[in-house]
Amino acid sequence: MSDPTPDVFDPRPWRRLPPAAVAAMRPQLPDLAREIIAAIRVEVPAYARPLEGPFGRGLVVGVEEALRQFLDGIESGGAMPRSRVYVTLGRGEVRAGRSLDVLLAAYRVGARVAWRRFSAGGVAVGLEPETLYLLAESIFAYIDELSAKSAEGYALEQSAAAGERRAQRQRLARLLLRDPPADPLDVEEVARTAQWKLPASLAAFAFPEPESERIVPRLPADAIVDTVGDVVCALLPEPQRPDLLGKLQHAVGPRHVAALGPPVAWGDAALSLARARAVLELAAEGAAPDHGVLDAADHTTALLLRSDRRLAQELVRTRLAPLAELAAGPRARMTATLAAWLAEQGRLQPVADRLHIHPQTVRYRLGRLRELFGEQLDDPQRRFELELALRAEGAFDLVDAAVG
Repeated sequence: MSDPTPDVFDPRPWRRLPPAAVAAMRPQLPDLAREIIAAIRVEVPAYARPLEGPFGRGLVVGVEEALRQFLDGIESGGAMPRSRVYVTLGRGEVRAGRSLDVLLAAYRVGARVAWRRFSAGGVAVGLEPETLYLLAESIFAYIDELSAKSAEGYALEQSAAAGERRAQRQRLARLLLRDPPADPLDVEEVARTAQWKLPASLAAFAFPEPESERIVPRLPADAIVDTVGDVVCALLPEPQRPDLLGKLQHAVGPRHVAALGPPVAWGDAALSLARARAVLELAAEGAAPDHGVLDAADHTTALLLRSDRRLAQELVRTRLAPLAELAAGPRARMTATLAAWLAEQGRLQPVADRLHIHPQTVRYRLGRLRELFGEQLDDPQRRFELELALRAEGAFDLVDAAVG
């Protein structure tokens, strides 16, 4: 008889069980398998269903294989149980949408029922108490090994499913950003596969590709991402939600730049991306801040002027022609004064405050502007065109930086 008392901790105590233990247990296997399955279906609600299809086959095979391998392991001197069945069971729980805890609960039920039957059989054939103690330890140590194998399978399937879902969502983002738009039926099919509900509205969030590794993990979990040229685009569902801008600012950080396109229907995602990319280009040209999250809605005028550069340059050339012949210094001062006067709707003191100069200086400059522009300053349409030309020229930046 094997010595049931180990000198050190043994992770596989069943290899010290005597052959007499196997002889007492093996005749019970058919009835024991049915009893375990019945107990699992009663005590584990997720398994309280007919034993049909892959579920039924998996449960029956898993129980019968576990019992057979346990006894074979004792007879073979403690060989490790073959893991394929239990890794597969773990993978199957992910595919079935169940938690790993459900399967582990079934293992515990099986271990308890097996111990009750095996111990009763051992007592009936006169196994010594020390052997019965070792049998109990062996059953639960064996279940620990099966649990570890199933946990491994569960983790592998989760990882594979997450990778597949990421790939499908990237494909969906690419499809949504296609210009001209993709067939809506194709988009809806890929969205179902990617497990991403098409929203009533979305917005494109664009940032330089080198920042991808840092920003993408910080984006909201429902964002779907693809790389388009030299920018990364995240499509954000329901962009009007109040907490979104704060999350995006945290993701980007204070020293980097990203742009948020306008909310659009999902079929117009390419338009939102185009606006976001245009804002990034404004930032690169110095016509918008070069850090933080830039909302396209805050740069509408600049985007409008930028949409036809030649027309904007023509507007600057024709409407600001009276300033063109001034020397550089006077031209900068008069340009800033004109921009401030238009912004403040002709109010003298606010113009002086904005430019940090004396009101009398403002009067002098306004007199000079009237000499240069004449009746244009009294015509609403001309004033509007002058403001557009000044914005295209970046003159309002001069106002913000102006000193007396």
